[in-house]
Amino acid sequence: MDLPGYVVLSRLVAQRRATDVLATNMANADTPAFKASQTIFATQMAGQDGMGIVGGKPLAYSQDRATWRDFSPGALQRTGNPLDVALSNEGFFAVQTPNGERYTRAGRFALSPENGVVDSDGNPVLTDAGPLVLPPNSTRIEITGDGTVSTEAGPAGRLKVVNFERTQDLQAEGSRLYAAPPEARPEPVQRPAVVQGSVEGSNVKPVLEMVRLTAEMREFQFAAQFIEKDGERLQTAVDRILKRR
Repeated sequence: MDLPGYVVLSRLVAQRRATDVLATNMANADTPAFKASQTIFATQMAGQDGMGIVGGKPLAYSQDRATWRDFSPGALQRTGNPLDVALSNEGFFAVQTPNGERYTRAGRFALSPENGVVDSDGNPVLTDAGPLVLPPNSTRIEITGDGTVSTEAGPAGRLKVVNFERTQDLQAEGSRLYAAPPEARPEPVQRPAVVQGSVEGSNVKPVLEMVRLTAEMREFQFAAQFIEKDGERLQTAVDRILKRR
């Protein structure tokens, strides 16, 4: 493969990554509080002098720099379940997992057999003082806008809602949880705007993502066809050289 082939190959690798990200967005269009991602590409310049070509022009390779996550809120969906909660403002709920504290905006919670409030994966939901546990046989659960949880027996705790200075530093774990890097400090949200009886939907726009996915797949096909034709061209050149010999 010659230089044009390597340049197109770099684009092909980046295009495959973009297609995978868009496919993941589409697959999670109905996942509560899922946040769509977009790839960030850049141009990596490389001179031909280091390749034995004196005075050659710079080459522009495609480089997959990072994945950017869109943390804009999704639409709130009314469920009527008293343990379904959503955030109409910024912030994340805190849950305790076997790997440590994690953060989520998917507030589809439930009661465990021990009367603890847990997320869809069974992770305990945290308050400012630890895991949230309701009194046995609680029938009336009320959650106010500041996250205070109460039953007929009185207050049970206040949901821990935090935010980060740089949300792009959060690392996704699955489709609902995020892990914070060691240097990131969660800051308590004073006015979290908790909405009881609702869950936040995915912020994926399926029609827009489908259009993007179609365009990326076409670009992938064009790049693949170019490499195939370039390979045929090189093979033809080799065959002609061998015939002359």
